[in-house]
Amino acid sequence: MPTHLGQNQYGKAETRVVRVVRDGATHHLKDLNVSVALSGDMDEVHYSGSNANVLPTDTTKNTVFAFAKEHGIESPEAFAVHLARHFVTGQEPIKRARIRVEQYGWERIGGPGHSFVRTGQETRTTEVTFDGERWQVISGLKDLVVLNSTDSEFWGYVKDPYTTLKEAYDRILATEVTARWRFAWTGDEQPVPAWEASYEEVRGHLLAAFAQTYSLSLQQTLYAMGSRVVEGCDGIDEVRLSLPNKHHFLVDLQPFGLKNDNEVYFAADRPYGLIEGTVLRDGAEAAIPVTD
Repeated sequence: MPTHLGQNQYGKAETRVVRVVRDGATHHLKDLNVSVALSGDMDEVHYSGSNANVLPTDTTKNTVFAFAKEHGIESPEAFAVHLARHFVTGQEPIKRARIRVEQYGWERIGGPGHSFVRTGQETRTTEVTFDGERWQVISGLKDLVVLNSTDSEFWGYVKDPYTTLKEAYDRILATEVTARWRFAWTGDEQPVPAWEASYEEVRGHLLAAFAQTYSLSLQQTLYAMGSRVVEGCDGIDEVRLSLPNKHHFLVDLQPFGLKNDNEVYFAADRPYGLIEGTVLRDGAEAAIPVTD
């Protein structure tokens, strides 16, 4: 049966690079995990094994390290833009580059300016794609755990013979936020967004919406979070959120002669509800992939 090659890409995944900027006795740290994926005129390497158009993945790894020195790491987005432009404009067979970056947070320990502790909060993410003409930048975060100890209900849902869940009029709402947001910026002559300030702004909107929404469902909270970002950030057209429901169930203390007045909960690990959705600016089309 005849076959032909479909979509393909290659590159070096998860290159860990740490960049230290030494400002006298005070040091600054950027800790990234960088994955490079390249595509273009790669038919022959698949059909015949000819490597004539193949830039070794080891070279992409070396480029990450060299660019950390030559360009520094101002932000994950800016670093990914440098890399994507280099691969697409530097090698004729390469038509498209996708750079994914995770940034791990560190906080300075009081005292010496060179001591740090890894933060236990979220991991910052970005994905930059460049095809030689247009850019697409999708930034985000993951592993951001948030909890409201009240102002959340869940009732009035569909019930069938297998429904055992009791309606809740005052419950804990907790989730581990994964969010990705797409910038309207596509290159051309548009001003480059202020990546660092934008990240803090989006993160602030997500947290504020979670805290300030009286929730009747996690879906309602998801939409409030996404809407707050799109309405509050002119340069962002789309937000995709994945919110696992980190269930907290009231413990039955009656066998011990105790009343549980919404005070003692069992934090369930799995299974968990998973709520996902996209919020778009009016007139914008969805472009963030539903899955990786």
